Formats: sequence, C-alpha cells, structure tokens
Amino acid sequence: MQDIDPMLIDSAGVVDRLGVDETADAHLLESLRTYGQQVPVLVRPNAEKPGRYHIVYGRRRVLALRDLGLPVKAMVRHLDDHALVLAQGQENTARQDLSFIEKASFAAQLDSLGYDRQTIGAALSMDLPMISRMLKVGKAFEIDFLRQIGSAPGIGRERWITLADAMENPDTRAYVAEMMTVMNFIETSDARFEQVLAWATGKTPGAKAAPVPAQTARTILSPDGRPLADIKRTARALTLTIPTRSADGFDAWLETHAEALLHDLHDRWQKNRSED
Repeated sequence: MQDIDPMLIDSAGVVDRLGVDETADAHLLESLRTYGQQVPVLVRPNAEKPGRYHIVYGRRRVLALRDLGLPVKAMVRHLDDHALVLAQGQENTARQDLSFIEKASFAAQLDSLGYDRQTIGAALSMDLPMISRMLKVGKAFEIDFLRQIGSAPGIGRERWITLADAMENPDTRAYVAEMMTVMNFIETSDARFEQVLAWATGKTPGAKAAPVPAQTARTILSPDGRPLADIKRTARALTLTIPTRSADGFDAWLETHAEALLHDLHDRWQKNRSED
C-alpha cells in the first residue's frame, strides 16, 4: 500500500454513479477528517502518463481526500482494461449500494465498449438472463439523461421499463427533454423520476393506487394438507392468523423466531424489488 497525492489520480473505467449524494459525501468528508482513511482505494499506473494513476474504485474517497488536502492510501495493481472493469463492477456489487438503473447503465456502457455478456455478468455478479434485462433498460437512455434524474434508489426495473416504452415515441422524448430543463427544483432523485415518468405518460406524478378491497381469508396448507394459517388482506392491513389449538407448538416457535424471519423476508423483498 502506498500514500499517493490525490492530484495524481485520474478517472478511468466506466461511470457507475449517476448522481451526487451531498449528505453522504459530507458524512464521508467528516469521517475522513476525524478518523482518517481506514479503507484503501485501488489504482493502477497510468501507462500513458508515468507517475500518475487511474482510479479503479474508491472515487468518492479520492475526491474527499483531495478536498481535505490529504494523501490517499492506495493499493497499486497493474490491471488491463478488462481486469479494471471487472474489479470496479465486483467492488460495487460487494457494497450493494448501486441502484437498479446505475447497474443497468454500467452494463450498457460495458456493452457499448465491446465487452461480451459473460464479462458484464462477471463484473456485476449476475446471470445472463438478468444481464439481458439490465441491458434492455440501460441501453434505452443516454447517460446524460440518466444523470439529470440521478440514481433513483427506490425505483425498480418495471417502472424503468414503463418509462423506456413511453420514451420510444419521438414526440414524447422531445417533450420530456424540453420539460427536464426546469427539473432542478425537484430535490430527490426518486421524485425526479416520478416527474419524468409523469411527463412521459401523461399521468400525475406519485398518483396513488386504488384502495385494496377487503378480501376473505384464505388458508395456507402444509405439504400434507393440514391447515397452517389463515391470511387476510384488508384495505388497512395484512393479517396472518395461526389457530393455536391445531398448531402443535408451531405458533410458539413462530412467535420466538418472528423477528428474524421477518427481517429475512423483508431483505429478500428489498432485493427482488431492486431487480424488478
């Protein structure tokens, strides 16, 4: 590991971030000022400019340390372009903080540079069917268009597909481009997406779905056909009821493990939501 002047580190690879999170950047700056750099960045020597380096990952840390006037603790590796994008993509996947559209845009940029789907899949740790779905969305939008919206962390694949389908109409695309010139007043990235989608589809941004009607309970059965629980959705709640008389202790076990099970289910739901 080496200490390197941040002014000697240049950008390289593919753009992975579609926006600036000023709050997160301020927290990073303060953390580096208070505690110093705990995690090194990865760089490679710049073959065209001896004495300079290309950043592989850790861009935000480099920029923050540049603002603080502090050296960058960096691991230096000799990587070709192929190895660089693999390392960059796998580091982002390990952090799990890129939004769906940032991953889709990353995949589309690699595709435009001529990387095959196996390489793109390896960079993002995804199988080929998921890469195909990512590319359908990522290739539908120019990078400058996406930067105006930002990372949209709460927006999943299906809603981006809805926007992509609407933007296939040249008149719609021109209208949205004109309207986006006055979009700076919208603070959050998710809200900017909602507004762009509204312009593209003619719907009110953030329109609420129709209330869910009350339904009768349905029974969940075990593999051998025994009733395990009743589940019921109303306009206000989803209720799971386990009859204690026939539960044979399952109700007590579920009560004990409910918190861990719900956390696991919620994590799985969030992962599926980010990919949908």
